[in-house]
Formats: sequence, structure tokens, C-alpha cells
Amino acid sequence: MTWGLTADEWIIIGLSLKIGLAAMAAMLPIAFALAWLLARARFPGKLLLDTLVHLPLVVPPVVTGWLLLILFGAQGPIGRWLADWFGITLLFRWTGAALASAIMALPLMVRAMRLSIAAIDRRLEQAAQTLGASRARIFFTISLPLALPGIFAGAMLGFARSIGEFGATITFVSDIPGETRTLPIAIHSALQLPGGEPMVLRLALLSIALSFAALLLSELLARRAQPAERADGL
Repeated sequence: MTWGLTADEWIIIGLSLKIGLAAMAAMLPIAFALAWLLARARFPGKLLLDTLVHLPLVVPPVVTGWLLLILFGAQGPIGRWLADWFGITLLFRWTGAALASAIMALPLMVRAMRLSIAAIDRRLEQAAQTLGASRARIFFTISLPLALPGIFAGAMLGFARSIGEFGATITFVSDIPGETRTLPIAIHSALQLPGGEPMVLRLALLSIALSFAALLLSELLARRAQPAERADGL
């Protein structure tokens, strides 16, 4: 058994990282806005919005991919609009894989950020307000820095979830080498081939290493953002 990665496997790794980073970056502002809304605002339908945000956690990923296919496919309402007005096609493209990964990562990102936002001491914001600070200044100098641990944790969790996404991605954009064949899809494909076990082993170990590194980085960033917190052993 050879442990060296082939040229095709390097392409798979690069594509997986690109999709994971794109999904995380695209969903980061949306996840933060939703987390802030759910943590701070009171409005009719809040429970329904909370349920909808977390729905990808419990719905089979294949169902999520099927819904994306209906909405963003060539004949879907959003897919047809994007193609007609902007010339953008997500079906069978790496951008479609990034969209599927982002949708699946959203609940974890929102959950981590929401917990961090809810833990902010509102008395600090109130004290700044009584001293004449504007809402924008309070947000950027107090609220946002205090929420950074959750933002970092949510971003890393979203990245880890994105590079491990399989069901929604393969349903929406299929398995196209060099375009949508990410690490989990490549592992699934190699399992179907005679003698594919060495490739499965290499890619599986690499997937575990990347996910472990993302989770570890999430914890380290959170601890750096909270230097006063007592550090437990790793």
C-alpha cells in the first residue's frame, strides 16, 4: 500500500478546501445575523424561524439536496432566475456544492454564535449607552468583541461540517471529478471500485485530520478570545 497522494487526490483535497472555505465565508454573515436576531429580538414567528434554521440538522441530507434541486435546478424558480438574469448556474458546479454545504453547516454556525451572543453581559452595553455611546459604537466596541469566541467557533464548525458534507451535495450536484467530487464523495466512489481500499483509507484519514484540526482551532481561538477564562487541559 502506498501512502503518497495521487494527483487526482490532491485535486479532491483542493476542491474540498475551496468548497468548505467558500461555504463558510458565504454563510458567516447570514449565520451571525440570524444568531443575533434569535438571541436578542422578540417577534411573532420567532419559534418558527428557529425551527427552520435548525431543520437541516434533523431532515435527511438527501431531502435537503432534493429541495435545492427543485429550487436551484435549471427549471427551478431561483435557478432559472439566476441563469436568465446573471448567467449563473449552480447545478453540477462546485458553487452548487458550496451552497449545499453552506445550508447544512448553517445550524451549527448559528447555534455557536447564538450561545456566545446570549452570554454577553447586557449591563456593559447599558453602561456604555448611559455614557452617550451610539448603538453602532456599542456594537463594534463591546458586543462584537465579546461575541468573537462564538463567531470563531461557529466559523470553524461550519468549515468542518462543509468539508464532511455528502448527502445534500451528491443529490444536488452529483459526482463530477474535478468539479463536485469532494472528500466524502470520493470516498464513497472509491468504495465502489475493486481495490479502492487504499484510496479510501488515505482520504478517510485525511478527512479525520482536517475535521480534528478545524475543531481544535475553534477551541484554541475561543480560548484566546477569552484570556481571563480559566483554561482547562486539552
